[in-house]
Amino acid sequence: MDNSWIVLLVKAILLSTMIVILYRNSSRIIRLIIHSTTGTTRRQGRSRRSSSSLIPLGTLGWPFIGETLEFIACAYSDRPESFMDKRRNMYGKVFKSHIFGNPTIVSTDGEVSKFVLQSDARVFVPSYPKSLTELMGKSSILLINGSLQRRIHGLIGAFFKSTNLKAQITQDMQNYVQQAMQMWSDHHPVYLQDETKNIAFQVLVKALISLDPGEEMEFLKKQFQIFISGLMSLPINIPGSRLYRSLQASLAPFFTQQKSFLFIYFFSLLLGGFQAKKKMVKLVRKIIQARRRDHTNLSSADPRDVLDVLLNDASDQLTDDLISDNIIDLMIPGEDSVPVLITLAIKYLSDNPIALRQLMEENIRLKQLKDQLGEPLSWSDYISMLPFTQTVITETLRMGNIIIGVMRKAMRDVEIKGYLIPKGWCVFTYFRSVHLDENLYDLPYQFNPWRWQNKEVSGCNFTPFGGGQRLCPGLDLARLEASIFLHHFVTQFRWVAEEDSIVNFPTVRMKRRMPVWVERRKDP
Repeated sequence: MDNSWIVLLVKAILLSTMIVILYRNSSRIIRLIIHSTTGTTRRQGRSRRSSSSLIPLGTLGWPFIGETLEFIACAYSDRPESFMDKRRNMYGKVFKSHIFGNPTIVSTDGEVSKFVLQSDARVFVPSYPKSLTELMGKSSILLINGSLQRRIHGLIGAFFKSTNLKAQITQDMQNYVQQAMQMWSDHHPVYLQDETKNIAFQVLVKALISLDPGEEMEFLKKQFQIFISGLMSLPINIPGSRLYRSLQASLAPFFTQQKSFLFIYFFSLLLGGFQAKKKMVKLVRKIIQARRRDHTNLSSADPRDVLDVLLNDASDQLTDDLISDNIIDLMIPGEDSVPVLITLAIKYLSDNPIALRQLMEENIRLKQLKDQLGEPLSWSDYISMLPFTQTVITETLRMGNIIIGVMRKAMRDVEIKGYLIPKGWCVFTYFRSVHLDENLYDLPYQFNPWRWQNKEVSGCNFTPFGGGQRLCPGLDLARLEASIFLHHFVTQFRWVAEEDSIVNFPTVRMKRRMPVWVERRKDP
């Protein structure tokens, strides 16, 4: 059975169980509602007395559960932003809610989100669902703060921007793309989502630890798939662990009977994720130990990969355990972000013949020019000599919203644009609503790469890679890899895409893995 159907089935069972629990404990729940409501009122009263700013309007929903179930239901729909849009129409671009067990301020305002993203750890720190934080670990670059986070981010960011790495990425991406495309047969389906994942993962792993295709690469791929499944599973407990504990105390027999089929699926995913990461970390540690024995590589002026960069750092904070954990975490874009970006671009182009023709003609012209000169394409060619291709990638990022937003936790009371974010509350900067705002983009649900011609790709209303101190360090490499794949694909093949749809939760992906029927061009 397809995993998505399993997830939906388990959620249906979970929802049914919640209804039973609420029905059997209606009197207790009413008391909890009253307690929650009065508690919120008192907190808001104190805020009003101490500040001219107010907590944004909104509702916290059910006690402890909040509005999580409705958020998830909308997230699985064709319009996941409908949860936000409904509340934005009622309360404004910034509103309060309660999702994933925490009172949360949701921002669909670009300026407010920019302030949150640019703030340091004295104001906001990362906050993510428990299942993610437990698997990632406390030393993950996604979760650490302060000078250590800035140090690691700066080292990796500088290396990712180096011309040497871009040249290596270009050569590796071209080689892996060509190897994959040579295996494709005319008039047979190719599942682009799978193909791009395989290619992008190999490219990224080589940039991280210089691992070439082989048994160890296949081992990493297999374990990483298990790790990702655990990473994207929902929390085992019902959202709001206090509610779970309080209800479990009074309904222990009921939970004993139901636990096996309610939580075993998510538990198995998380357990598998822990075990998979442990195996991957063991492999990376073995590579680290080999590097440390070979001191000549570590003293090299030009590091060959991210591992060299981190091992060359003189800071005592970068322990082998921390480096191993973060090398694994840095593999996520190879499994998720870059392949989805490429797949969505081809999806949108398949649905827009005019854009496809212009992109194809631009790439064929460049190929013919390079063939005449007898020169291979460099990384700068893919970026600077394919301007329309770049607008297609930009528009794909805007519409696809591969990163829907980020979550932060307020370390103190924070005032932004007249809003008060109380200490301890989460902030969810929801990029998707900004990117699809009709007041910012004409016909926002229409794929229109021409809107980016002669337009600066920056500002608080376009944040596909996040922003601030945690801006994705690999944003340039993602564009480069997408450009390379698109170039080789459109110059070598014609194709017909089968009907497919985009799934937006828990991660963005194609429901049927984007099958296309390919035919090699005879007149490129």
